[in-house]
Amino acid sequence: MPLLSNLVVLSLEQATTLPFLTQRLAREGARIIRIEPPGRGDPNRHVGRDLLGEAAMNSYYLPNNCGKQSITLNLAHPEGRALLHDLITRLPVDVFATNNRPSTYARLGIAYDHLSALRPGLIWLGITGFGPDSDEAAYDPVVQARAGWMALTGEPDQAPLVFGLPMVDLGASEHAYGALMKALYRRAVTGEGSRLDIALLYSAASWMASPYMLAGLGEPLVRRGNTHQFFAPVSVYPTADGFVYIAVGNDGQWEALTRAPGLAALADPAYQRNAGRIADVTRLNERLSQCTARQPTAALTEALTGLGVPIAPVHTLAEVWADPLLSRGRAHARDPRSGLELALPPLAQVGGDGLSELSFPPRLGEHNDQIYGELLGRDSQALAQLRQAGVI
Repeated sequence: MPLLSNLVVLSLEQATTLPFLTQRLAREGARIIRIEPPGRGDPNRHVGRDLLGEAAMNSYYLPNNCGKQSITLNLAHPEGRALLHDLITRLPVDVFATNNRPSTYARLGIAYDHLSALRPGLIWLGITGFGPDSDEAAYDPVVQARAGWMALTGEPDQAPLVFGLPMVDLGASEHAYGALMKALYRRAVTGEGSRLDIALLYSAASWMASPYMLAGLGEPLVRRGNTHQFFAPVSVYPTADGFVYIAVGNDGQWEALTRAPGLAALADPAYQRNAGRIADVTRLNERLSQCTARQPTAALTEALTGLGVPIAPVHTLAEVWADPLLSRGRAHARDPRSGLELALPPLAQVGGDGLSELSFPPRLGEHNDQIYGELLGRDSQALAQLRQAGVI
């Protein structure tokens, strides 16, 4: 049985950062009840392709919401707030999570002080852009820019670039996961709940220790495209049928590289030490590219791997999915209505105890009757009245 199978999480969630966290918890067995406003729900429901021929189930919403339940609740309505507080009181809720802006906490009745008074021992988790004292709106690229990530991403003579993935959102999810595990341990030991505040900016800045410190010491890092400021050769190189990334991190690896078939011409005495390679990095990369471009990707990768030189093909997403190392630990979710099946990559822990089969991402309000009716005892007439009043 998954370790978190007894954990119940109420999550007022939208977009990416919090849904990514709660899906990880769902894959580890937790019961996730996502709360969405009635009507359109999470804006991500309406982004991407319509794969199912129905509203509010577009492709961008699906990957981060497998294994969850969905209820609708209008927290701007007094009856909506009363229902939330009833859920907190009557369900065995362990965690309440939100990625709403701080200015909404009191107005929506979701502030830590209020909810923790209803359920002592509750772990309250808020993910914001810039911390609980700031109400600035934030999206992942905005924080990439502010935290300095974009200053390090891209070619030196061109405009800064964002990452190809929303790494600030995903990183904050990972940091929230760690904080939540500590809070669960604290509660197990002391019986006390916690308030956890995770800020995208703090999360992003925490990974910038080396650039910040080096800049403070007068050695700032700058955008270098695919190359490295301190080691060479490190970059993407063409092959006869694609690209590879080669990363030479020491002089021994460089000497090994020059013993590979087709690369012996690079055994220049000036390149024996990393300082010499860095000093001539542009010409070195051109010479190495001329050599790699004559060889097939598979042969070059096999040769350098055998010599202990770090190298990887630049894979397409389809090639990544076919990688045998990633075949273990995948999860699947099948829609019982349409038959559409979703597949998710393994969790980070090799050989972990995550679930392999998850429920399909929930339709908006799919579990209203189950949770408000069966668990809170609202009958069909009461539920109809709540719907008519715009509460659920």
